[in-house]
Amino acid sequence: MLMVLVFYNSTSAQLISESAKKKVTVGVDIFTDIWQNLPSDISTRTINQGANVFIMYNKQLGKSKTAFAFGFGFSNHNMFGPFTIEDIRSDTIVFVPIPSNVNYRNSKMALTSIDIPLEFKLKLDNGVKFGLGFKMGWVISSKTKYRGDVDGVERRVKELGINQLENFVYGGTFRVGYKIVNLFANYQISKVFQKGKGPQLYPISVGLTITPF
Repeated sequence: MLMVLVFYNSTSAQLISESAKKKVTVGVDIFTDIWQNLPSDISTRTINQGANVFIMYNKQLGKSKTAFAFGFGFSNHNMFGPFTIEDIRSDTIVFVPIPSNVNYRNSKMALTSIDIPLEFKLKLDNGVKFGLGFKMGWVISSKTKYRGDVDGVERRVKELGINQLENFVYGGTFRVGYKIVNLFANYQISKVFQKGKGPQLYPISVGLTITPF
């Protein structure tokens, strides 16, 4: 993916005017989710990879180096680990640890949302950039995937539509970087599940942003 973006940046630079590139930002965030408020008997693996893709319109604030940006995007968050959900259709969502004597290859919960990002940007003449923003979104897809032993036989199980999710999600974002590469962080304020209907999980996402323009 990174090679594709670098190639795209080199070719688009010849096709897109500088004024257009100042007005529009297209990018991808590649990150790991650090899950908070896990049940005491549940753990996740160290890397829970996820990604955002987005396009934003930049409105310059007067003659300053600051701009206000707003746009549209998609996010995918993943939580990997030795756990399953007891029943994704239940009125209360319960996470169950996978016993150590069960062989499994993969188990995860995945959430996808449509996002509206808002951001104040500062770009210095030397190419250094800062961004402070807020992102809100709507969960459009949820699923669990498991690959491992079930009653002594290896199976692949995928279930769609987890109950009791908070459909509206929101949180703060921060970026700092140089030209097309930025460090990225997102602190999700909203919880994954409705209060009293599941563990009050939320992710802190940390990674890189690549912006071809």
